[in-house]
Amino acid sequence: MILRCPLAGWSSSLDEAPDPVFAGRMLGDGVLVDPTGHELFAPCDGEIISVAPSKHAVSIRSTEGVEVLMHVGIDTVALDGAGFELHVAAGERVSAGTKLLTFDLDFLARNAKSVATPIIVTNTERFEIISAQLDRDLLVGDALIELRAKSLAQDETRGAGERCGATIRVDHEHGIHARPAALIANAAKKLSAQVEISAQGKTANAASAIALMSLGVRAGDDVVITVTGANARKALEAIKGVIRGLEPHEQVSAVAKVPAKPVPTGDPNRVRGVIASRGVAIGSAFHLRRSELSVPERGTSVASERSEFERARNAVKSRLEALAASSHHQARQVIEAHLELVDDPELLAAANEHIEAGRSAGFGWRSAIRTSADTLKSLSDARMAERIDDLLDLEHQVLAALLGEEAAHAIEIPDQSILIAADLQPSQFIALDKSKLVAICLANGGPTSHVAILAAAIGVPMLVALGDRIHDARDQQSIIVDADAGFVLLDPNDEQLASTSARLTARREEMERVRLAAQRECRTADGVRIEVFANLGSLADAKFAVEQGAEGCGLLRTEFLFLDRERAPDEGEQLRCYQDIAAALDSRPLVIRTLDIGGDKPIPYLPLPREENPALGLRGVRTSLWRPDLLRTQLRAILRVQPQGQCRILLPMITELAETRSVVKLIDELRAELSIANRPQIGIMIETPASAVLADQLAREVDFLSIGTNDLTQYALAMDRGHAELAPRIDGLHPAVLRLIAMTCEAASKHERLVAVCGGLASDPAAVSVLLGLGVGELSVVPAMIPQIKQLVAELAIEECRALSERVLLLESAEAVRSAVAERSRHSQRSISHDTKAKWG
Repeated sequence: MILRCPLAGWSSSLDEAPDPVFAGRMLGDGVLVDPTGHELFAPCDGEIISVAPSKHAVSIRSTEGVEVLMHVGIDTVALDGAGFELHVAAGERVSAGTKLLTFDLDFLARNAKSVATPIIVTNTERFEIISAQLDRDLLVGDALIELRAKSLAQDETRGAGERCGATIRVDHEHGIHARPAALIANAAKKLSAQVEISAQGKTANAASAIALMSLGVRAGDDVVITVTGANARKALEAIKGVIRGLEPHEQVSAVAKVPAKPVPTGDPNRVRGVIASRGVAIGSAFHLRRSELSVPERGTSVASERSEFERARNAVKSRLEALAASSHHQARQVIEAHLELVDDPELLAAANEHIEAGRSAGFGWRSAIRTSADTLKSLSDARMAERIDDLLDLEHQVLAALLGEEAAHAIEIPDQSILIAADLQPSQFIALDKSKLVAICLANGGPTSHVAILAAAIGVPMLVALGDRIHDARDQQSIIVDADAGFVLLDPNDEQLASTSARLTARREEMERVRLAAQRECRTADGVRIEVFANLGSLADAKFAVEQGAEGCGLLRTEFLFLDRERAPDEGEQLRCYQDIAAALDSRPLVIRTLDIGGDKPIPYLPLPREENPALGLRGVRTSLWRPDLLRTQLRAILRVQPQGQCRILLPMITELAETRSVVKLIDELRAELSIANRPQIGIMIETPASAVLADQLAREVDFLSIGTNDLTQYALAMDRGHAELAPRIDGLHPAVLRLIAMTCEAASKHERLVAVCGGLASDPAAVSVLLGLGVGELSVVPAMIPQIKQLVAELAIEECRALSERVLLLESAEAVRSAVAERSRHSQRSISHDTKAKWG
């Protein structure tokens, strides 16, 4: 019999389990899997016989009688269900590949002892393991363990003799979960008597760990022990002793009457952390340390300190603005966040208050930053705490400018460096020579920090929260970073280096194959043309997107030209910018969205009225029609880009036909002024339920429709994208949003109009098949995702996508839609596999 791998990850010997119960095989024999995915599936056909109350462990009995425990993580019972979502219940019949459990891998990595997941055959008295797939990267459904049934003579003396019993309270903190169940079962198997334990109206054979776990015994519950057989009273005392809470090695040696022996506890060179950016790397350790700058407390004079403070701030602002102009989208967003902080009125007021009190500018700025950092830290919000890094980074930059130092000079690192630090700040990351950087390992930090975003954007593997042990790595020492499985090997042996090197070679070859394939025209597996464009926000973005295989730009955000300045960009400046981007695209289509700005982004030369809810006020085309002088200048610049016809105009936040007609009329007037014969293609954004409902009217008068799924989702679900509590529920795959997209595609089809998606959903691999099935013909994605999205489209057939989209429109939630898409994906993978029958039986 074959057990299939129930979760994606790296398999290894059970000896490496960081827990003596599993490593010592007290529960049974099996394999350890370091997960890289976040879902657990059934390894075989069978019946669910046990589900832990804390949701971390599921047991199944196969149709042949093999009992398998899947225990996600070590000591995860202590989380009391946090980070887990069950999809099955005890007694349920399931097929191989059925989803059993979803878990938050990053949460577990931060809060559990380990995410290593033992897959255990618990009734090894009936089945023996012939072979297991170890030390390899496995996908869900890959062969994991091969078993055969044992031929055992039944022990007829067991259960014959005296009978006795007792009631005892279970005081173990988490009741009878995997570890105590293993200890009890291990002891019971060694006895010559039959032991049963009863609780809550159920009875279990004490020799079966799974049966014990299925009792659901919690701390404080009473259990009844019944023993039948020779030496029953002695056996009863032994089991009572186990339950009273002896340490694991004492229980085994005392009850089983075998000498205790040391149990392997895993690779001592392995340091586990939290995944911030996935990938694998081999390189040399390089420690980066940055000392804190020293500033005097007392100032010279208020006027002098205030003048120096402004000089330093302006120097930092100028450098950040220059960096932003030449950076890719993700880096630019981080830099723009720092630009906002350096002008933050609360920080400035606090710093100036210290200066007025006679302190130095440096002391005042540091005090203001540290007070704000302490406030964020007190919020007990992990994401807010990670913003502390941005504050400290900005603190260092301004202090360096005050002291006449260069805050972010180029940081020299050796070739093939794995950078090790306590923390890494965004300006340090930007200053690194990325061509020599292969991975980042931080003792502290979080997975959603700005440095993590930057690392992921350029594909640098990164682990955070590794603790002080990461500093044990010696400079220039070879180490392995596995940011797919979440660990670092500090002193890898030759075999580990060779196997990881082989993985890297295979991955590079695959990436190169995908990159080359991305340069070709994108079509589905059955030949349907799907355009894959890029969302852009700068010239640097455009160049990078072309390298990644972009077939055009589906959305150029022009706001970067209008923000952080005292007056609007004139026609000449806008023309130069648009023309440079058009040239970088080398005749590929360029869709330019007119200014999309509102009261949430105030600018000095556009004094919008104060609004209680800017999302429902002057936004997008409403603002442009309110200030037609700005719109007129922008449209003239777009119309003048050469060659004519390359640029298309996209109008944001359209909710009625009159808005579109007003802008089209202005475009025609400007064409006459500029002697341009042909009208450029004009499209509108579908970002509100109103525009989706009116898509039939709108499609008659424009050339294409582009769906902004971020805003459409926000407006359709009446949930603010910035709301911390609601953020996890704002999912563009919600059936309500999908029905609006379907309505838009149907209306566009009547008028033979293209429908594009330029919102975040286009870059979500899970959404692509649904969008194509609904009728979307263009996906505009973040540049880094272009090769992956093109590869995914090439594997899809339109008819299958249509069938899937019809089905998910009838579902009740985004979670149900994502589950249906995942199931289709698994089915497709099985269908194209040459060994489907052998694999899933």
